Amino acid sequence: MLLEIRNLCVHYGISEALKGVSITLEEGEIVSIIGANGAGKTTILRTISGLQKSTSGEIWFQGRRIDAMPASEIVRTGITLVPEGRMLFPTMTVLDNLKMGAHLRTDKPQIAGDLEGVYRLFPILKKRFRQAAGTLSGGEQQMVAIARALMARSKLILLDEPSTGLSPLLVKEVGTALKRINQEGKSMMLVEQNARMALKLAKRAYLLEIGRVVTEGEASELVNDERVKKAYLGG
Repeated sequence: MLLEIRNLCVHYGISEALKGVSITLEEGEIVSIIGANGAGKTTILRTISGLQKSTSGEIWFQGRRIDAMPASEIVRTGITLVPEGRMLFPTMTVLDNLKMGAHLRTDKPQIAGDLEGVYRLFPILKKRFRQAAGTLSGGEQQMVAIARALMARSKLILLDEPSTGLSPLLVKEVGTALKRINQEGKSMMLVEQNARMALKLAKRAYLLEIGRVVTEGEASELVNDERVKKAYLGG
């Protein structure tokens, strides 16, 4: 088991954002978490990555408990967050943003090869490598954010709403890229309001409502779940 979340509870003040959430992710999987805005999806990713402290419960990564670690140490274990809103350095070039993803790495000779790898995945970034990241389109910025995570050579990528603000064509393009990344062996946890995209990409999925997992299973099965279809797929 690559990641195991056990009975996780998180509070913001007196408000309980997560109420005993348990989630697992095997190596090489894409696991999606779907649900309405405010269900607690982002809180899960922030807690895994150490940006939000849990009230109770446990988070295990590669057999090591990480929920008490600071965020800087969690990154070093091999977990990278692609946050909602991308959080790029807007005045820095695309290339410098990508290099920031590799700043903790010690295998400097391999960085150039990985850079060529992300350019093959997102050819437009090679054309834009000298351009300030803040001047890119929303879709191009999302590509930079994903590529920056790849430059970290992390074992698990957490993606928070990667389709936000993108046109249907760009959503499809980003989804295709994520599928390719996964086929190369990268494990991912995907949080999405775009349930159709999330279920298409994932092997397994969890439906979160008001801080609780209300159903889980193979993504191909959840697509046909009446509750999911009615509330999240427009069926």
